Amino acid sequence: MIREIRFAGSGGQGILLAGNVLAESAAVYEGRNVARNTAYGGQVRGGASRCEVLMADNDEEIDFPQVLCADVLVAMSPEAVKEFAREVKDEGLILLDASLTGEMPDVRARVVAIPATKIADEELGQVHVANMVILGALLSLTHLVPLESAEKALIGKVPPHTVELNLKAFRRGVKAARQFESAA
Repeated sequence: MIREIRFAGSGGQGILLAGNVLAESAAVYEGRNVARNTAYGGQVRGGASRCEVLMADNDEEIDFPQVLCADVLVAMSPEAVKEFAREVKDEGLILLDASLTGEMPDVRARVVAIPATKIADEELGQVHVANMVILGALLSLTHLVPLESAEKALIGKVPPHTVELNLKAFRRGVKAARQFESAA
């Protein structure tokens, strides 16, 4: 089975980094076939940003490297919710940054809201690690790759002086997802 994951938000939120960490986790540390593609608007900060990751569960080949109907949508802006929420499978997952997302359209997918930006800002003091909070929550909820593989990929993708903060954000996202599940 091929899993289709779409990260979407605004430029400057680390959407591409979150997708890259997931893709590398699956490809390099889990040996899975992976395809990744990105799109971002003309503005680096504030424009639309998207990263799509397709992952095969076994040795299956990925013939078309774009998301057609997502298994998972990670939405970190109201525009991302508006544009992509209806393109998620009925049995899929929509993971929202509850700090930033607006109205949710009527969908059949499971919707989980984690206040990633609020956690990053208020608990970690750095709003720019909200992407790692939401990635930790995603992997805790979906088990797409082992958390250890994602941490290894994260360490290789972020600047050395930010590794500790990014790992802390990732682990806080895992905890936030577990708290959400226990409260549900």
